[in-house]
Amino acid sequence: MSTTHTTGPDAAGPGGFSRTVREAMADRLLRAATRSGAQLVSEAAVLVQGAAVLADPIAGAVYSTPATAAADGVHAVAHPQDHPHHVQRPAAGAVLVLHPAPTLPAEHVGLVATTTAALLEVRGQRAAELRAEQMRLHSTLLRLLLAGHTTSVTDTVRAGGLTHVTLYRLTGPDIPTAHQVLWRAVRPSLAGHGGACALIGEVDGELLVAELHHGSDDGRVLRLVSRVSERHDLLAGLAGPLPLAETPTAHADAAAARHSATPAHRIVPADAVGTPQLARLLPPGPYTAWARSVLSPLTPDHRHLLLVRLRTGSAPRAATALGLSPGTVRTRLRGVAALLDADLDDITVQAHLLLALRAPTRGDGQGEGEGEGRPKSDRQARPEALPRGILDTEAARTWAVGLVGGLEPHLRIALACWLRHHARTAPAATELHVHRTTLTTWLTRCAERLGQNLADAAVRAELHLALEATAKDGDDPRALPRRGGRTYRRL
Repeated sequence: MSTTHTTGPDAAGPGGFSRTVREAMADRLLRAATRSGAQLVSEAAVLVQGAAVLADPIAGAVYSTPATAAADGVHAVAHPQDHPHHVQRPAAGAVLVLHPAPTLPAEHVGLVATTTAALLEVRGQRAAELRAEQMRLHSTLLRLLLAGHTTSVTDTVRAGGLTHVTLYRLTGPDIPTAHQVLWRAVRPSLAGHGGACALIGEVDGELLVAELHHGSDDGRVLRLVSRVSERHDLLAGLAGPLPLAETPTAHADAAAARHSATPAHRIVPADAVGTPQLARLLPPGPYTAWARSVLSPLTPDHRHLLLVRLRTGSAPRAATALGLSPGTVRTRLRGVAALLDADLDDITVQAHLLLALRAPTRGDGQGEGEGEGRPKSDRQARPEALPRGILDTEAARTWAVGLVGGLEPHLRIALACWLRHHARTAPAATELHVHRTTLTTWLTRCAERLGQNLADAAVRAELHLALEATAKDGDDPRALPRRGGRTYRRL
């Protein structure tokens, strides 16, 4: 008696499934893939009678069914050894994680995982074909936004109700790769979502991110930018939220803030630059009156130019932040210096002007009735010196001691001398009568002891104020004890 083998449409395949079952499963997944990635992942969860998550290394859970499985799926990608019963497949730059029912055969789960991952790859390739065009459109919209064409941008993104912008300017060794990764993580859409719209593009060699919203954001873009910055060694400045009309201001502020970023603090907000901690400790009455008087000759544009120059530390860097030529910036700064009758290269003037610009009330014409009838020279305070009652308070001294009180005498003297010489090592070493290598070593120790970035112009201004507030009689280069010519002897 012979046995007849089945060869019809219901014949079992290599995994023990009939062709009909395999085709039905593939058909369900294919139909779901034509609708959306979320629907595809949801269908995979149904077929494995459990949970399905598409997890991105930067963005976290992209799609999750059920929603409560998102955290578990992300953790499974990061720590697969803790989730031996999960099935994972790479898919479109992310990872598909399936948590099937225990009773399902492994062949069934493997077929669902492989088919779903393949369909996600196809969707990802299609998206990549469209991505280059979308990226060019985003870059164009960002340039329009910086040029002040806010209405055209909001009309294009169908976001007429969005009124404010938060801006990020990022630099790093591989901006194109970081751009691609951030794009996949943010998944920007011109229609926006959740009351916000993100524009991402490369502008003049930088990665620029503009989040348009209603005045406050939910922190989603900040979290993603932070993760990408950490992963791709980027440094970023953050400015906003500001009204859309002030996007050029936010653009310059973000560049200025980026000069304060370090590998330890990769994203620096613009309002965290320029002696903010000390400004909060000063008596508001005399401090505000002095700041208003100092800044009274300046227009808002003058003040913004001055603030960017003081934050970045030089006219060329300020020019880059403002999108102007260095010659134009230098010419405008000479006009500001003439209005203030001050040397803007003097470290004391820089530190005092940063304090004035940080005052709660700036010189916007307020208090013009004060001192009426007196010559302007009598009304306008000078930035070279602070009046009594501002920096000579107990709170300010406590702040200064906390900042520089732990420095050894020779480090205090070297740091103060270096700051007076505009952070230039050669002339400071000449005045100190030490070798430039010695001074560089001392400055490195200062940075380590203080935990500060001496390359940051705002930090240097703070340190100068602290050293002035805690100055001692022996803080003079001529007071350094010496032995054997140039050799320095520890006190």
